[in-house]
Amino acid sequence: YLKMAEEHTEAAQAQSSAAVAVLELDDLDNIATPESILMSAVCGEDAQDRSDRTILLPWVKFLWESYCQCLELLRVNTHCEALYHDIARMAFQFCLKYNRKSEFRRLCDKLRKHLEDICKSNNQTTGVSINKVETQQLCLDTRLYLLDSAIQMELWQEAYKAIEDIHGLMALSKKTPVPKTMANYYQKLAMVFSKAGNQLFHAAALLKLFQLTRELKKNLTKDDLQRMAAHVLLATLSIPLPSAHPEFDRFIEADKSPLEKAQKLAVLLGLPQPPTRVSLIREVVRLNVPQLVSEDFRNLYNWLEVDFNPLNLCKRIQSIVDIIETGPTETNLLSPYIQSLKDVTIMRLIRQISQVYESIEFKRLLEL
Repeated sequence: YLKMAEEHTEAAQAQSSAAVAVLELDDLDNIATPESILMSAVCGEDAQDRSDRTILLPWVKFLWESYCQCLELLRVNTHCEALYHDIARMAFQFCLKYNRKSEFRRLCDKLRKHLEDICKSNNQTTGVSINKVETQQLCLDTRLYLLDSAIQMELWQEAYKAIEDIHGLMALSKKTPVPKTMANYYQKLAMVFSKAGNQLFHAAALLKLFQLTRELKKNLTKDDLQRMAAHVLLATLSIPLPSAHPEFDRFIEADKSPLEKAQKLAVLLGLPQPPTRVSLIREVVRLNVPQLVSEDFRNLYNWLEVDFNPLNLCKRIQSIVDIIETGPTETNLLSPYIQSLKDVTIMRLIRQISQVYESIEFKRLLEL
């Protein structure tokens, strides 16, 4: 039934494109007809949009409703549990193919509601039970697929909600998730934190991924290890410097509970308490990360965290930034950290300058 609905929708899409092609090729000497100019002025749509609305959209709507009906029918049927999750993935593919962001959000809410219903009715003997290992694994796989789809569609709020669901399912499971699943989880978590602009937890997630990969992959090449170590080191060094007077921040903090939010995010990473820039750098040193990277990035760590040389700090960091910028574009994972590194360098410079000078001309400060 769903296969036929998909075929009809694809046929409608092809028919819609063909109809537009026929319209466009009707008169090559008179491409902009009076009718097309009038229609574009009135509704702001092109021929493809109008054709899609009349030919394609009814089938897209029918296919969407078919997925929803099937999911509702199968959600409590133990015999069709695998089929339910297959249809959920087909629905994600549908949203990706036709770029249906609103429907994707509704689908996420629907699946979350179904999961909540299953958790509430765990004493039911006939229906689907979340206590079964197979059910937990199916739900976990579907949420990981949901997370991938949300990232592809750049729906970061849905991606974060999916991460919360995945963490809840992993905590519920009696057996430890396979390392491959955990690595995928940390990688996606780091990406979501990066998009949210949370540099601290982005670096913490990368550090977790680095530790896991290093422990499990015994055949890791030196180049791969060096690349991963450089990624972790730069992400950690790019974390903004903490306030020199944290007691003042409480009086100007607009958010009600930043610590509560940080603790919630720490739970997603399996950390007992929220990380700090100092604690992450201490952990990076403990894992010997600065010794694993190339000499340039080792110098970067020393210049920012160890040495005290305000007169040459910016010039030194700029030489590393130039190295990152000249790297191959397609494989350069470090370029997103350039601006954050510059910001940290400026803050470090001002703090070091304040320890050396009582006063300094602004012109002289700009030269540094």
